[in-house]
Amino acid sequence: MPDATLLPDPAWPERIGRRVGTLWPIKMLANIAGVAGFFAVYFWVQRLPHAAAIVMPLTALDRWLPFQPAALALYASLWVYIALPFALLRTRGELVAYGVAAFALSAIAMTAFVVWPTAVPQVDIDWSQYPAFEFLRTVDAQSNACPSLHVAFAVFSALWLARLLRETRAGSGLRGLNALWCAGILYSTLATRQHVVLDVVAGAALGGVVAALHMHRMRPCSKV
Repeated sequence: MPDATLLPDPAWPERIGRRVGTLWPIKMLANIAGVAGFFAVYFWVQRLPHAAAIVMPLTALDRWLPFQPAALALYASLWVYIALPFALLRTRGELVAYGVAAFALSAIAMTAFVVWPTAVPQVDIDWSQYPAFEFLRTVDAQSNACPSLHVAFAVFSALWLARLLRETRAGSGLRGLNALWCAGILYSTLATRQHVVLDVVAGAALGGVVAALHMHRMRPCSKV
């Protein structure tokens, strides 16, 4: 007999609506505080004095993949994407547990940045022709490269969102969109030259392991 959670249910929009509406002021404030706190620590770590950063090597895929300025929109969409699974949680306990897991993910990566500083290799691009990139590279120096936290949070969010969409019995189209969005964000980190392939692999591994351990320890979320 097939797993009922794998079968779509016409009532899934109502289920998702109820989840989003539950504790929404707390979710909104917690998300804003979490992102602000993350950036405060991230930029503090970036400014710490440390040994010269190791420049991450390029792979054949890095050399083959062209620079795509339009991918910046996908890159920036992470900050919408990571809010989606958080919005679908239903209890304070779930919100706290999710926040702890996100904190653990960040702490592991930040520790790696301090102990083993890495940087993205310089590329032959005239950034003055791309004002949005020039601003991005000014506020986000090309350090803190490996593992890519952008990728780690995308994979962590994708796995959690897949679980929550399954529990709400959303259709395959929405689940497929989740996978494509995550893949698009991973691609964008390479296409915008913010990371190299090895950063992406390390970030995906970090996000996947933290998500898997967290979901294994948590009881199944509510089915409504």
